[in-house]
Amino acid sequence: MNSLLLTNGRVIDPANQFDSLADVLVVNGKISAIGAEARANAPAACEQFDASGLVVCPGLIDLHAHLREPGQSAKETIATGTRAAARGGFTSVVCMPNTSPSIDSAGTVALIHEKARRESVINLFVAGAITKNIAGEELASIGSLKKAGVIAITDDGHCIQNNDMMRRACEYAKMFDLPLMDHCQDYSLVTDGVMHEGYWSANLGLRGWPSAGEEMIVARNILLAELTGAKIHCQHLSAAGSVQLIREAKKRGVPISGEACPHHFVLTDAAIAGSEKFWMEDGKELLAIQNSNPKTQDLPQWPSYDTNFKMNPPLRSAKDREAVLEGLLDGTLEILCSDHAPHCDYEKEVEFDYAPFGITGFETELALSLMQLHHARQMPLTDLIAKFTIAPARLLNLAKGTLQPGADADITVFDPDREWIYDRYQSASKSKNSPFHGWKMRGKALLTIVGGNVVWREHDQTVAV
Repeated sequence: MNSLLLTNGRVIDPANQFDSLADVLVVNGKISAIGAEARANAPAACEQFDASGLVVCPGLIDLHAHLREPGQSAKETIATGTRAAARGGFTSVVCMPNTSPSIDSAGTVALIHEKARRESVINLFVAGAITKNIAGEELASIGSLKKAGVIAITDDGHCIQNNDMMRRACEYAKMFDLPLMDHCQDYSLVTDGVMHEGYWSANLGLRGWPSAGEEMIVARNILLAELTGAKIHCQHLSAAGSVQLIREAKKRGVPISGEACPHHFVLTDAAIAGSEKFWMEDGKELLAIQNSNPKTQDLPQWPSYDTNFKMNPPLRSAKDREAVLEGLLDGTLEILCSDHAPHCDYEKEVEFDYAPFGITGFETELALSLMQLHHARQMPLTDLIAKFTIAPARLLNLAKGTLQPGADADITVFDPDREWIYDRYQSASKSKNSPFHGWKMRGKALLTIVGGNVVWREHDQTVAV
């Protein structure tokens, strides 16, 4: 009988409204008991882990990540991507379908499931494409994808522009009880923009990408969710107008939801000019213009036009960033995720206009979220953990995100106050395109358990196979 007893930790399980110092007993891959019963029922030969001063919570879930297989394994693989996720404290990840070929058929879903069984160290779930080849022209076989095991549908990386086709996709999604996740981008407004349209795009001479390009599709999705009753989830929201639209729609009971990524609530478009700095002081977040404060001298110096700050949607204005933070704090945005998007070095080492969009995120998202939302904004840990656990589990209809006895023993143990320096060259990911290299972080996953097995333990810097 395989067993593990986590002792003396602060156990936080938002799904069951539990927050207390307690022990957690894992037996044969399942949560066996929490509290006094855990120690009393622990087998004699039970392995123990002292979690004193640490937080023990349900395994973190990232519902928006790109693992690049099949077809783009030079950037990332299921093996390397899931190891990076384990280091970040994530026990479950949902991979996006914009691969080569795209995940628009049952055969490709089966291929990924087979590779995951052999190579993934965590739970890997698959999102299927809405349209064939993610081209936005013909619906994929959504029923077949559901039968093959996808847990959601999305054309992430692309956005369906034909509103009638999107309506039909919503109707199929509701029929098969699949959430529809949408990358909100109106191509006719965005055109060939490469960064947020505003002061800094004009200053740098880069083509602008207006916030309205996102807000237009969010408004469309709200109308379609209201019309069809389908659950529509708006991915990686970055604009103030998007947050407000979702806030108002949720008050009317529309089945719409949204997510936010750390880069959108930590950085602004000023970073592309090398002009923005971020640090923590006495639990408060501070932003500063480069070299305007002596404290910035100890921070990494960012060159202007750094392509590691190029992402889709782009970094936006300070006003947009504040609106995203407010949306997270008041519950308008229910879910946190990374949009982990690895690229090869040579792809990013080109002019800003020609570099691909995207950054890595598995190993930094927990720390950045703790710094911005908990330490700086005083969001209760219970609320923050809920955005990584029970909220995505409910959206995706997963039996995850809880420490309820009998549930799978997917557990994350982290220190919310551990200070460390992020070094992208020490990442488990195959790609190194992170803008947070050299940042002083606060908060770190120390133990990641999947199905009762330890797949990451910080002290020895190893990942289980």
